Amino acid sequence: MKFRHAICNEAFEKWDFREACRTMKQLGYEGIEIAPFTLAEKPLDVSPAQRREFKQIMADEGLTFVGLHWIMVSPAGLQVTTPDNALRAKSWQHIRDLVDLCADLGPDGVMVFGSPKQRGTTGGLSVAEATKNYVDGMAGVAPHAEARGVKILIEALPVEQCDVVTTLDEAVAHVKTIGSPAVWTMFDTHNAVNEVEPHADLIEKHYSFIRHIHVNETDGRHPGTADYDFVPVFQRLAKLNYGGWISMEAFDFSPGADVLAKESIDYLNLKIREAGAA
Repeated sequence: MKFRHAICNEAFEKWDFREACRTMKQLGYEGIEIAPFTLAEKPLDVSPAQRREFKQIMADEGLTFVGLHWIMVSPAGLQVTTPDNALRAKSWQHIRDLVDLCADLGPDGVMVFGSPKQRGTTGGLSVAEATKNYVDGMAGVAPHAEARGVKILIEALPVEQCDVVTTLDEAVAHVKTIGSPAVWTMFDTHNAVNEVEPHADLIEKHYSFIRHIHVNETDGRHPGTADYDFVPVFQRLAKLNYGGWISMEAFDFSPGADVLAKESIDYLNLKIREAGAA
């Protein structure tokens, strides 16, 4: 089988959008995953005309829009689990606005809900209370996401980053509780650092709930710069006939966008061949 490569666009934030898309495609990527703060501070700041333009550029350059991630970096001050009812409502309205942006940029997009600072415990709430606010809020926006054809993915985060939803087991439990065709989960090699089960086994265990894969090193650098073993993951995904995206998300942009993009896809393709999944 052939995996589909995508890349998250933050490393290209300072680039002209068309030139960034063209470079991604030339390097072998088929999809682009967008951090909305690279387009504007707020989703409503991206006008209908701009949305059509971004969508057309991606199509012109031969890229598929995969979805959004880092969805609460801006505007500053949002918090979806806070006991402050007004702020919590404002924050979940931001998610609804992002659902519309995601749907307008392309069909079948996903929204990866990581954003540790904006969903962790705050205001004196316990983990259980904050988690309830998170799950209730997600259930509240699910009908709108379903109507717009967008999937919101609950991302498990390392305990060093966040204390609300820290394992894939927990993420899947919340997906089941919400019970919406618009709410699923995903797997991120970087964020699985605290998981106790082998990552390939974890993927197979929860495969029916996983709709997206992020790949990076556990220290946040791009694939091939450390020692994460991607081979078992690719072997298991091939066995399961995974047809979704393998999306590269790096956090260290110091090598330069085009360098880290090329090194990543070359290394990932090498590991895919070693896994017998090419």
